[in-house]
Amino acid sequence: MSETKQHPCETCKLRASAEENPKTWKARLWRFHTKFCPGWKSYQRSLAQPK
Repeated sequence: MSETKQHPCETCKLRASAEENPKTWKARLWRFHTKFCPGWKSYQRSLAQPK
């Protein structure tokens, strides 16, 4: 019974909004946020790991 922990970035409303409408101010805020967010960096590393 291997239960994987869901990362908050998977269900982030700001991320979803930015992906739906990439030219909005929310999308610009999201891109700025991802440059320094340790959670986003951790999420990206978890995606890069082979399963």
